[in-house]
Amino acid sequence: MMSWTRVVAVALLSVAMAGAGQAQTSWDMPTPYPDGNFHTRNAAQFAADVDKATGGSLKIKIHSAGSLFKHPEIKRSVRQGTAPIGEILQSLAGNEAPVYAADSLPFLATGYDAAKKLYDVQKPYLEKQLASEGLMLLYAVPWPPQGLYAKREINSVNDLKGVKFRTYNPTIGRIASLAGAIPTQIEVPDLPTAFATGRVDVMITSASTGVDTKAQDYLTHYIDTQAWLPRNIVFVNKAAFDKLKPNEQKALLDAAKVAEDRGWKASQEEMAIKTKALQDAKIVVMPPSAELKAGLTKIGETIATEWAAKAGPDGQKMLQDFKK
Repeated sequence: MMSWTRVVAVALLSVAMAGAGQAQTSWDMPTPYPDGNFHTRNAAQFAADVDKATGGSLKIKIHSAGSLFKHPEIKRSVRQGTAPIGEILQSLAGNEAPVYAADSLPFLATGYDAAKKLYDVQKPYLEKQLASEGLMLLYAVPWPPQGLYAKREINSVNDLKGVKFRTYNPTIGRIASLAGAIPTQIEVPDLPTAFATGRVDVMITSASTGVDTKAQDYLTHYIDTQAWLPRNIVFVNKAAFDKLKPNEQKALLDAAKVAEDRGWKASQEEMAIKTKALQDAKIVVMPPSAELKAGLTKIGETIATEWAAKAGPDGQKMLQDFKK
């Protein structure tokens, strides 16, 4: 028979264990890219930093490669509270509000310095839009500059007429249309099969995505157009954030700032490493011809004008501030 002292001790231990369980918050974080991708690695380190800073009271589990929610579903899942936190390619939401597409306006901000300036100018408008949806920005990290992949050399915009052009946001779709190509939406995991089966012929994306998807197996050329630096954003459901303890909120925001700084540096390293990897894989890496660059720049000017008209006063002011 259990002694009264032991009964009390067991009861107290049970209460303590229950209290400890109640004190821990676990968040699922859907992300669209595989574990080896630098964005996913950065998110994993972010989660580890939060875990350490909170003493394990806030744990974030990364669900990579669209394993929890497919890329187009992630933002909605966070907005609805199905997942408290998530990561997406910002411009994927460009059809919801113009501000989400600003980072992907072609030839507006080329290179990391210009991309950082654009982000600093855009950030207040981005936070305002997210807040209107019950969301809060944590951090943003750019992909390396975007280049044009193809199965052959592309020397002018005319070479794109009639080809199936992979799109992943409305801006890319507009580029394809203005070039006379056929817009075709394909998600990253489907790229090898899509190219192999002829569902798509050309794409604009980073050297990172080309390496991740083994572009050498289905493509031959990479034209380094330096078109723009699209960003991934990590954001949280504001109601879920508000439920955290003050020390957990601080830990989350502090870790986010570190993740953003780390991510920008990692992106630059990624550009150098992955461009060399494309070359090592025998993909022809080349700068755009003058004719191709002029044609793409003209397309970019058209898209920027159209975007400003849709974005209204906020968007127009943002562009003016960026160009100062």
